[in-house]
Amino acid sequence: MSGSVVLLNLAGAVALLLYATRMVRTGVERAYGEVLRLRLRRAMDRPAMAVLVGAGLALLTQSSTAVTLLVASFAGSGAVGSLGGQLAVRGAEVGSALAAKVLTFDLSLLVPVALAAGTTLFMVTERRAFRQVGRILVGIGLLLLSLEMIGAASEPLRDSPAAPGVAAWLAGDPATAYLIAAVATWLFHSSIAAILLLATLASRGLVGPDLGIVMVLGVNLGSSVIAPMLTRAMPPAARVVPIGNLLMRGLGSLAMLGLFLAVHPALGFLGEPAARIANAHLAFNLAILVLGLPLSRVVLAASSWLVALSAPPGPRDGLAMAEVSALDEAAIGRPSQALANATREVVRTCEIVEVMLRGIIDLYADADPERVRALAALDDRLDGRHAAIKLYLAKLDPAVLSEAETRRRQELLEACIKLEQVGDIVVGNMLAHVQKKMRRGLEFTDDGWDELVRFHAAVLATAHMAFNVLVSRDLETARQIVEEKDRLRDLEKASSSSHFDRLSEGAVRSLETSTIHLDTIRDLKQINSLLASIAYPVLEERGLLRGSRLRASR
Repeated sequence: MSGSVVLLNLAGAVALLLYATRMVRTGVERAYGEVLRLRLRRAMDRPAMAVLVGAGLALLTQSSTAVTLLVASFAGSGAVGSLGGQLAVRGAEVGSALAAKVLTFDLSLLVPVALAAGTTLFMVTERRAFRQVGRILVGIGLLLLSLEMIGAASEPLRDSPAAPGVAAWLAGDPATAYLIAAVATWLFHSSIAAILLLATLASRGLVGPDLGIVMVLGVNLGSSVIAPMLTRAMPPAARVVPIGNLLMRGLGSLAMLGLFLAVHPALGFLGEPAARIANAHLAFNLAILVLGLPLSRVVLAASSWLVALSAPPGPRDGLAMAEVSALDEAAIGRPSQALANATREVVRTCEIVEVMLRGIIDLYADADPERVRALAALDDRLDGRHAAIKLYLAKLDPAVLSEAETRRRQELLEACIKLEQVGDIVVGNMLAHVQKKMRRGLEFTDDGWDELVRFHAAVLATAHMAFNVLVSRDLETARQIVEEKDRLRDLEKASSSSHFDRLSEGAVRSLETSTIHLDTIRDLKQINSLLASIAYPVLEERGLLRGSRLRASR
């Protein structure tokens, strides 16, 4: 087999590995993302739980970077402190290393099982949650299959006359090997993919023991750079945690490299070649976790200083940054351009509504007065944007609009009205429930809270799809929104039934929070109905909607 064919097969196997890793992470985020996000948010007030939940979340999503970005967004909004966020990220790095360790075992029998079960789940049901579980299983099957493909593709390299020379060159130049591993990991955007590739090559004898350790340390450097790069445009408060991770993990890997090259310790205790790579990766991240506990405040101070040093200067002469509206009055005479401008402004309105929806459930868990006021202030922004869009669309002359442009104007107007109504429910109803809960010092039962979180996650998923349909007008997404509305109705019935079961069993906390629980479910259902109706114009145009029910298209 020629060298070009070997490299082509290896590239294809690595591409499948990256795709499968992303597929698993996407499935987990879509199916359980909001629930996991709230679990992490609640855990970060307790150091031990922050570490454990961070590890568990990274193990599920197979990405410590995803957890780091999530924690950064919490810190940026002021929902959590940077110290708790750093501990959660430390745990996430260990969880990611554990995932890599598990995947180095011989799991070849799981390939057909995962592919068959995942494909069946995805194909035979329209239930969103089941389809995402199917996606996760297919992703796991493809991931394991890609590892077998990497092993098969790299087998001819054993007999290649060039391979020993390249390995010897890298072994003789540890600095270069360290940097190559770091750059490759940054390009992959996945330390798990890099470690699995390295472990497979080591099992084929293509990466020696010392070189493997050096490259594992390089993988950790590359992984620690990803989150700071992805958050460089975020507010300073959101960048503290990723920078702290870079200081601990990145500088830690550099220090460990120097120590390893100076001491050259025996490596037998780390196991066989393939296991040695994963074990070294896990041992390094455990060491960083342990060392990071006493150094956490020092790292927080250093990372805060670095972020402040690199932050741009604030506005001068008392001038504040002003919002720029997309509603260009000069485009009123050009309907297509004016409708495009209005669409942009409605999309920005959707962003405000999403922030409000995400923020309100956090306030149920922790009703911080300052964040309560901030959320209420968002409703004023929403009202102002709603009024401006209505006035702008009203200025369009119906006589010069085509039939399609008339429908689009009406669609944008109705969407804007519904978004404003969603904001009113969040602030007028749900925020009142939060304040009532805060005044009376009430707490939901664990089961009751889980039901609210799942219901809220379903509504937020509808919001995402509705906002996308508003721009893309995608038929399949519009169909899915209306189908999910029926599923939410079933979820409401199940939640109400469970709630009354707890009441009949005499759960004191259920009795205390009964009104808040039921009113919140009612409000979320009403929000979901408003958001789902954004998809109706797309379905009506195709003749797929009769009254308020979805017709069968086949």
